[in-house]
Amino acid sequence: MEDYLKEALEIVKAQASVRTMTEDEITSMVQKLSTGIQAIAEGGSLETEEVFAVDPSKAIREKSILCCSCGKSFKVLTKKHLSSHDLTPDEYREKYGYKKKLPLVCKSLQRERRKKMKEMKLWTKRGQNK
Repeated sequence: MEDYLKEALEIVKAQASVRTMTEDEITSMVQKLSTGIQAIAEGGSLETEEVFAVDPSKAIREKSILCCSCGKSFKVLTKKHLSSHDLTPDEYREKYGYKKKLPLVCKSLQRERRKKMKEMKLWTKRGQNK
């Protein structure tokens, strides 16, 4: 088991050198990789569960949203980026267990947009034009 753990640590170390990772992400990735490497070495398969680059419950942050497929950080997950993973926004939400109407933006940007919409009061202006 020790060799598998060393291999997993090397992979996670390389990953952590190119992107910011939380302690939970590092721990989770080391566990999944060492189990996966051991399964491959013993002739098993990796079909037990799909490995996500980021835990979906921790992907939406205050100033960024992390793509669960590749782990890259964004302010908004665009259709163009999701298409690089052969996913539509709806398929992405379904795959990672998000609600159907959840906006794929960081929390601060979502609050900012909501505030602007309330200030514009479009629902009142529509009635005044008649």
